[in-house]
Amino acid sequence: MISQTSPELSAQHLDADAPSRYTRTAMALHWIIAVLILCNVALGLSADWLPDDWVRPVIDTHKSIGITVLGLALLRILWRIRHRPPALPLSFPRWERGAAHAAHILLYVLMIGLPLSGWLHDSAWKDAATHPMHLFNLVPWPRIGYIMHLDPVLKETLHDRFGALHVWLGYGLYALLALHIGGALKHQWIDRHSVLKRMVP
Repeated sequence: MISQTSPELSAQHLDADAPSRYTRTAMALHWIIAVLILCNVALGLSADWLPDDWVRPVIDTHKSIGITVLGLALLRILWRIRHRPPALPLSFPRWERGAAHAAHILLYVLMIGLPLSGWLHDSAWKDAATHPMHLFNLVPWPRIGYIMHLDPVLKETLHDRFGALHVWLGYGLYALLALHIGGALKHQWIDRHSVLKRMVP
């Protein structure tokens, strides 16, 4: 007799060896990136309200944090490729699991795209050549040479466009972060199926 197994039981069998928690390295990268992103959001939103002599140090710190997030996000992707993340509970509806995976992919895209657009924007700045960039005022960091050496008129246009792209990607990140945090809290307090414990030591 041929036994028939439901898709849910099959999924449970396939996920029997799946980890129940993220690795400590993944946890550390997640929380460090989260804190840095929140700091950069605060710096970016506060720049227009600060005294003039504070603006340049704040913007330079914003750039440094952005480049750091870019590096850590790439490291997180490499780590995830080699280390299988824990699966979402099978009690979650299929659409919700699919939405969570899509949101994670978009978060990675934004964590890379947002710093890159900022780097391009900064490289197209007309005064970039006379104002070298240093990560946290310590480590020299290059601009993108191809952008810096373009025709000044074209470079000014690109500066505006990359700046607009950076702003809109920022809005997208705000929205996704709100969904990410809201979803985690919903599962914790309403559904009573905590996913937070997978990402805390």
